[in-house]
Amino acid sequence: MTHDTLYSLANSLGVLAMITVVAYHFVAVNSKYLTKSEAH
Repeated sequence: MTHDTLYSLANSLGVLAMITVVAYHFVAVNSKYLTKSEAH
């Protein structure tokens, strides 16, 4: 495995982890609003 491959893999996984954290945070914060709007 070359340095470039390792760098690309680490960068991709880091970006994916950040997107996952942001998406989870968005869902967790808005869950009460989402369930409230579904009840109407």
